[in-house]
Amino acid sequence: MAREIDDVDRAILHALQEDARNMSSGDIAERTGTSDSTVRKRIRRLESEGIIKGYSASVDYQQSGYPLRMLLYCTASIPERGELVPEILAIDGVVSVQELVTGEQNLLVTAVGEDDSDITPVAQELLDMGLTVADEVLVRTHETTPFGKFEVENE
Repeated sequence: MAREIDDVDRAILHALQEDARNMSSGDIAERTGTSDSTVRKRIRRLESEGIIKGYSASVDYQQSGYPLRMLLYCTASIPERGELVPEILAIDGVVSVQELVTGEQNLLVTAVGEDDSDITPVAQELLDMGLTVADEVLVRTHETTPFGKFEVENE
C-alpha cells in the first residue's frame, strides 16, 4: 500500500501534469525548496508505488487528421466489466475506457476517427462483445488541466 503523499509529492505531481516533458527535476526542486536528487528519488518512489502510472503525449486528434471523437456509453455485466477493458482498448480507434460506478451505463469508451466509417466498426465490435451501446455523444473539444489539489502554494 502506498504511503500518504505530502506537499513535496503533490508539487511533483502538479509539475509533471503541467508539462512532464519539459519539467526537469531541477525545476521541480526549485519549486519545492528541495534538492534535485530528492525530487528524482520521490519521482521514482511515486512511479514504483503506481501513483505515477506513466507518461504520455496529449494528442490533438483533430489537428492530427482524426476530427471525430465519440463517447460511447455502454452497459456490461458487472462481473465482466473490468475484465473487458483490455479487450475494448485493443479495438482499432479506441483511445480510452472508463469504468463507471453509478447509473445503468457502466463503461465509457472513447473512440477517434476520420469519419463515421471509422466509429461504426467500433460500436459493432462492442456489440459483438455482448455490450449494450446505450448512447453515443460526439465531442467537439477536450481539454485537461493539472489537478488543483496537487498545487502547493509556496509560503
